[in-house]
Amino acid sequence: MSGKIPRVYLETTMFNFPFADDSPQLKIDTLKVFDLIKAGKYEPYTSPYVYEELDATIQETRRSDMLKLIPDYGVKIIPKSPEVERLASLYLAGEAIPAGFYTDALHIAITTVYGLDFIVSLNFQHIVREKTIRITAGINAMEGYKAIGIYKPAEVLKL
Repeated sequence: MSGKIPRVYLETTMFNFPFADDSPQLKIDTLKVFDLIKAGKYEPYTSPYVYEELDATIQETRRSDMLKLIPDYGVKIIPKSPEVERLASLYLAGEAIPAGFYTDALHIAITTVYGLDFIVSLNFQHIVREKTIRITAGINAMEGYKAIGIYKPAEVLKL
């Protein structure tokens, strides 16, 4: 990625899986991505959409532990914008993301609008899937944006 530190968006699941004892390999891969962030290989970003989803966590200790990862790893917060919401709506209209999962579309849209290099997610139902990658790339091209990478942690470890 041309000598500069890649700017990556951490979707909500990335803050959940460091504590996912029921998914040991995904937990290990996620923690390795956080280690790479700490080592300076990636510049991490997230958004108020992630905060909103994490705040909905019922278990107080878990919610606190997940939110603590943001300052602990120097994750920068990208602001919401009308352009992000517009692009996310196009992803829903284009069926890149199923109706009813607007926040998932917002995660991809904010990564795109702010020109980040890629999004890292463990959301295999709506985000990290071939159909989503293909359709969002097409919509991005029509809207004048570059295609972004959409990766699971194991893929990030191979970059």
